[in-house]
Amino acid sequence: MDAGMGPPPVTGAARRDSTASILAAAERIFSRRGFEGARMADIAAEAGLPKANLHYYFGTKDRLYRAVLEDIIRQWLDTAAHWIVPERAPAEALAGYVRAKLADARIRPGASRIFAGEVLRGAPLLMPFLVDELRRRVAAMAAVIEGWAARGLMDGVAPAHLFFCIWAMTQTYADFDVQVRAVLGPEAGEDSVFAAAEATVTRLVLRGCGVRDSVTEMS
Repeated sequence: MDAGMGPPPVTGAARRDSTASILAAAERIFSRRGFEGARMADIAAEAGLPKANLHYYFGTKDRLYRAVLEDIIRQWLDTAAHWIVPERAPAEALAGYVRAKLADARIRPGASRIFAGEVLRGAPLLMPFLVDELRRRVAAMAAVIEGWAARGLMDGVAPAHLFFCIWAMTQTYADFDVQVRAVLGPEAGEDSVFAAAEATVTRLVLRGCGVRDSVTEMS
């Protein structure tokens, strides 16, 4: 095969597996080294694939970085869409969403840090996605929140600002892990700490929203 050509075309499951491996490896490298410090050769080595595969599937580092960011946000939004649906009671939905966000911050902290880094630099690669996909999905979830309020299941709140608060309270355990560990000490990563975080954030969200459901009566 010509050295200047990429790998032969693949379709279906093989393509999905290759792109998933590249995205996962790129997420780890971008998290550790940032956009500027990451090299395609390092990502290829992390993925256990030839560098040519990265260029074949994604072209440039910019495009790979954008794909990683979009993959992160889509997974976050899919989690939110699983929980924030009109068929659920608001207590179950909001508590479940908080729990899922905290679990993600604990298990996959690099994803949150990559997103935070992109936003702090003005989101030059991500802004079109944010004003399209993110705005559309948040609007759909806002309608669910407003529906619960209209049915008297919770107080009326500004839905977008509620999501901003949930994101801030949960993602801080990834983005500001150093601060958390400085305050809490060696036990910062233990199950008991995240259980306390979940209980505290859930209580603040449910009671702050005036959710009228049995979950709000937790002692």
